[in-house]
Amino acid sequence: MDLSKQNLKKTRINYGIAFFLLLLIEVVIAIYVHDSFIRPYIGDMLVVVLLYTAFKIFKPYGVKLLPLYIFLFAIFIECLQFLNIVKILKLENNTFFRIVIGSVFDIKDILSYAIGCIFIYLYERKLKKSKS
Repeated sequence: MDLSKQNLKKTRINYGIAFFLLLLIEVVIAIYVHDSFIRPYIGDMLVVVLLYTAFKIFKPYGVKLLPLYIFLFAIFIECLQFLNIVKILKLENNTFFRIVIGSVFDIKDILSYAIGCIFIYLYERKLKKSKS
């Protein structure tokens, strides 16, 4: 295996590890943390980072506006919450979907997503500078 394929494989593995660690953190937050700061704000901030790492496992390079796309996707999901999509799809009794999709619209969630995406953007800038 040549060096570039090894680097690609290593990068994907690193994003995979980051994804599973963030997923574990999110699950712990969802199950055990019932406060008014970590669960609603840190959890929402981390969920966009989780989405980022999931995407980067499969496409680690070449998506210049990925933080923006993730932010727009998060806003889309929040809008679905506003429309009460969980109830429309008759999933209100399904704990898994209520947690994954969410069931309560909150404009502050969008701010949390924005902060998470800013961290992603800054991380990507730092990566880009270290490679040049």
